[in-house]
Amino acid sequence: MMEKTFNPNDAETRIYQAWEDSGAFQPKDDDNAEAFSIVIPPPNVTGRLHIGHALNNTLQDVLVRYKRMLGCSVLWQPGTDHAGIATQMVVERQLAQEGNISRADMGREAFIKRVWEWKEESGGAIMQQLRRLGATCDWSRERFTLDEGLSKAVLKVFVELHQQGLIYRDKRLVNWDPHFQTAISDLEVENRETQGHFWHFAYPLADGSGELVVATTRPETVLGDSAVAVHPDDERYQHLIGKMIKLPIADVEIPIVADEHADPEQGTGCVKITPAHDFNDFEVGKRNDLPKVNILDRQARLLSEDDGTGGLDRIPAEWRGMDRFEARKKLVAKMEELGLLREVEDKVIQQPYGDRSGVVIEPWLTDQWYVNAGELAKDAIAAVEDGRTTFHPKTWEKTYFEWMRNIQPWCISRQLWWGHRVPAWYDEDGNVFVAESEEAAAEQARAKLGKDVALTQDEDVLDTWFSSALWPFSTLGWPDDTPEMVERYYPTSVLITAFDIIFFWVARMMMQGLHFMKVAPFKDVYIHALVRDENGQKMSKSKGNVIDPLELIDEYGADAVRFTLAAQAGQGRDIRMSKERVEGYRNFGTKLWNAARFAEMNECVVPDGYDPKSVTQTVNKWIISEAAQAVEAINAGLDGYRFNDAAAAAYRFVWNVFCDWHLEFAKPLFNGEDEAAKAETRATTAYVLDQALKMLHPFMPFVTEALWAETGTRDTQLIVAEWPQLDGLQDAEATAEMDWLINLVTDIRRLRAEMNIPAGAKLSLVAVGADAEVAARLQRHDALIQRMARLSEVSLADAVPPASAQTVLGTTTLALPLEGVIDFGAEKDRLAKEVAKLDGEIGRLEKKLGNERFVANAPESVVAEQREKLTDYAGQKAKMAEALARLEAM
Repeated sequence: MMEKTFNPNDAETRIYQAWEDSGAFQPKDDDNAEAFSIVIPPPNVTGRLHIGHALNNTLQDVLVRYKRMLGCSVLWQPGTDHAGIATQMVVERQLAQEGNISRADMGREAFIKRVWEWKEESGGAIMQQLRRLGATCDWSRERFTLDEGLSKAVLKVFVELHQQGLIYRDKRLVNWDPHFQTAISDLEVENRETQGHFWHFAYPLADGSGELVVATTRPETVLGDSAVAVHPDDERYQHLIGKMIKLPIADVEIPIVADEHADPEQGTGCVKITPAHDFNDFEVGKRNDLPKVNILDRQARLLSEDDGTGGLDRIPAEWRGMDRFEARKKLVAKMEELGLLREVEDKVIQQPYGDRSGVVIEPWLTDQWYVNAGELAKDAIAAVEDGRTTFHPKTWEKTYFEWMRNIQPWCISRQLWWGHRVPAWYDEDGNVFVAESEEAAAEQARAKLGKDVALTQDEDVLDTWFSSALWPFSTLGWPDDTPEMVERYYPTSVLITAFDIIFFWVARMMMQGLHFMKVAPFKDVYIHALVRDENGQKMSKSKGNVIDPLELIDEYGADAVRFTLAAQAGQGRDIRMSKERVEGYRNFGTKLWNAARFAEMNECVVPDGYDPKSVTQTVNKWIISEAAQAVEAINAGLDGYRFNDAAAAAYRFVWNVFCDWHLEFAKPLFNGEDEAAKAETRATTAYVLDQALKMLHPFMPFVTEALWAETGTRDTQLIVAEWPQLDGLQDAEATAEMDWLINLVTDIRRLRAEMNIPAGAKLSLVAVGADAEVAARLQRHDALIQRMARLSEVSLADAVPPASAQTVLGTTTLALPLEGVIDFGAEKDRLAKEVAKLDGEIGRLEKKLGNERFVANAPESVVAEQREKLTDYAGQKAKMAEALARLEAM
């Protein structure tokens, strides 16, 4: 006998372990099986499961389970990313808390050893948390971006790209984090809205004939200016182009140049150009052959030592070594003292911060390693243009193209210790030798110089995105000889990821996959939306609205969390998450469990030789047909990455069709005297329950697997059972008849509710104008209609009886005589009061939504909520008014 309820806390760990022990997560060893492969976006080894991970991995697991049940040889490749700066920060913070020596005091080798120790003890906890969610990755193949095999792939790629001239060393501007003293990617820069200032300074013309006024949010960079730019078509300054300006404080002359970067409509139309400290200015400097004058050191202090750019000579001796923000105050005060401060304008600015350090980022000129991303992007753009890879929703292709067509050189070096060290070695003269090992670099040096020389490896490590860009093929064993894996599972079938890493991961995988494998790494890219709170607000710790998926799993079970996420995963639409929604889908699981218990109590089993095509009862033909339609809809949804449509089809079938209607229709047959009909209905109910468990399994794997074990003698676990194959089982005639019956019962129930008829009152139903087919149906289902609509009798008539509530079904008028059942006067008064009350609410909301200030200033979620209320009240009023009109017509 089944337990009364399903307890996720007791069952999930046990069920998951049984799946893993069975080997179900590993690809099927069948060359004839279609391959389906997908790679997990490798979470940081420091990571913890958040709601975005939960959504991403739920959608992947839904597809993986679906394809596995379809008989595919499925590889879901798991693993974690070493996450250079994040991991280094965790361990450094740990050292500080312990009061131990710093990273610098430990030295590189000892520190890296300590990071590995941390990784083995505490890293990768998210992999266990993914198991809690029900993710069925092939854990036997779990990889780490610093694994020996993946590191070998990184070395090969770096060396080959360098040999091809696609990796090179250059002095360019980077996002510089003065706290960690490393370059960081655009992804690691957080632009915050900050209250700042525009300082307007006058720069005197060198010949004493006047001045130009420029504005800046970073006054300290004045010392690094190389020019002042004006627009070539700005008539105010045509006569000044080519003349010199006396740069204040620095005591040097700089030119006035013509460049379209200067906007005549902004301020004075004059722009200070600081190529070493501003990304736009760097490009202006290149176009106009301006010197790159650096004034800051690694810690964003004014230089105290000569770096060869000429910046030190521009800095007053007493300012050298000063913090950048202190230098800002000094420079503003000095400009005011010189009489050159014209205005200080308060202004909200976008300030770049390091997302981990929390300090202001500086554009800084350094020697770094770069990838010629523009060259690699060409085929990556073409692959999406010609359909080799397709984005879902397709609108994301525009975002991809915009970035790829304007791509900049990719800075791949980081001034960290944790990561793949740059495979480049230098001799004392600065000659560089790039190779996969120090021995190979030494051979290069010997061949070039004719002697053995001492070599020193580059101190930098590679951007973590460099190794993760190789993920779809490095995880398969490339570059080692693993053709059986690469040929079988590359390219992958689909990538599921978030929109915020299209540029940083998706694009780079496209570039590297096409370059090294000659094939795009995935056929489809599904971009899922954000998970927001129940009011549509973005989740953040500061707002206190962050939802922890692990807490939800503890409270409601993994199935409820998964179904909530999948059911809302509409393409291009953000997800609203709330405990109420999760609780609702937990109740859905309970409904399924109770339906299975009801079937068990009624001895529903699938007998040997059962053939769904041979059933004779209309109700059984109908429920099988409905199951076939549901499977068709789920297939279409999952094949088209419309997870919400697929989940909705499963939900509708299980709850609304199977539980709410079929089991009710089946009860009289279970208890009837027709043994053949009873046996067929029991068998069909058990058969359809099996199909329901299968179609729900990708979404709610734990409760369905538990029920699979409870409701029959099985040859396999549900996770590897065959996906429902119900082609040819749709029955239009049975569907039409049972849909008619459902509509009839629904309409009568609605009438009873609207007319406030007591629940215990049994009414007579009069069908007026029924044709022969309807009359036959009424007779066939007479007992069922009476039972489900709480009627005393069903009869036919040519005219509507007096004092009847009416509704129309097809060409038939359904009438419920109400004389003596309700107090007509009291009911009219009640309905009139309800209509008046709703009129008041509707008027209040219409006035509120007609207020332009409210609509413009209120949060979008609040406005949407008010509009939903208005629609709901209007619908209620229409029903009440219709019921009142019925009474008044009697």
